[in-house]
Amino acid sequence: MNCDRCKDKAVYTRRYSGESLCGRCFSQSIVRKTAKTISKYNMIQRGDDVAVAVSGGKDSLSLLHVLSKLSKSGGYTIRAVTIDEGIPGYRDEALEIVDRYCNDMGIQYSVLSYKQMYNTTLQERLDQRTDNTSSCSLCGVLRRQAIEQAATDADVIATAHNMDDYIQTFLINTMSGDVSRIGRNIIGASRRVQPFCNIYESEIVFYAFINDIPFQSEPCPHMDEGIRTSIREFLNELEEKHSGIKNNMNKSIQKIANYVQDTKVRKTCQVCGQQSTTEVCSVCRMLERTA
Repeated sequence: MNCDRCKDKAVYTRRYSGESLCGRCFSQSIVRKTAKTISKYNMIQRGDDVAVAVSGGKDSLSLLHVLSKLSKSGGYTIRAVTIDEGIPGYRDEALEIVDRYCNDMGIQYSVLSYKQMYNTTLQERLDQRTDNTSSCSLCGVLRRQAIEQAATDADVIATAHNMDDYIQTFLINTMSGDVSRIGRNIIGASRRVQPFCNIYESEIVFYAFINDIPFQSEPCPHMDEGIRTSIREFLNELEEKHSGIKNNMNKSIQKIANYVQDTKVRKTCQVCGQQSTTEVCSVCRMLERTA
């Protein structure tokens, strides 16, 4: 089978579109799709300092790779920031991969740990918890504020959330009854942007593979505690049977998000002084609950 664009040997077929591509044309399509998303939602402007949140996984390192290409013509600079949650036997490998990759690419790189910011690690908090708070809930709340702190002086924070992540988050918020959060997921509505939001996770995996991008393949040891894994498996099964359904869902969710208003008023947390929608922010409440 030949590539539909250049007639070289095809190595990837997009089932949802029927398009077959060689490795070079596939890579170019991911870069172009990312550039189109950035332009459509005005995610990054010329002269911006972009902090890329890099975990060491396939998504974030692929995003760093793509933005390193686009930044030259886009007229902005990129740097990588990594959060060390303090998960024994897991995070060390990722930190080494990111450090080596950034050095090879000539990209500025910094690390901020939970220990530095909260004087605790994720594992310590998990060992101390007395309720049914999942590790994903705990880590997600702490990670968001840590990324903001690590990139406090950046113009833009770019995260590698892909189409699958976007759909999963929408379903989680819907199932939990937290409708206001849906309104916060409007693409391009804040300095935190997701250039991969219209790209399948499976395509990012293949992009990393054909571009020889190193990434941590070992999954987080706590990943199965939350509902996200079940939703991911459900969506993958649907996509397998009904090719393109994720693409359709993503388009619908983006339209819904624009209609749902986030009515919560921003305040200042009485404990830490960070921005919050309640008197005490979610980070401080989480740290208190798991103390």
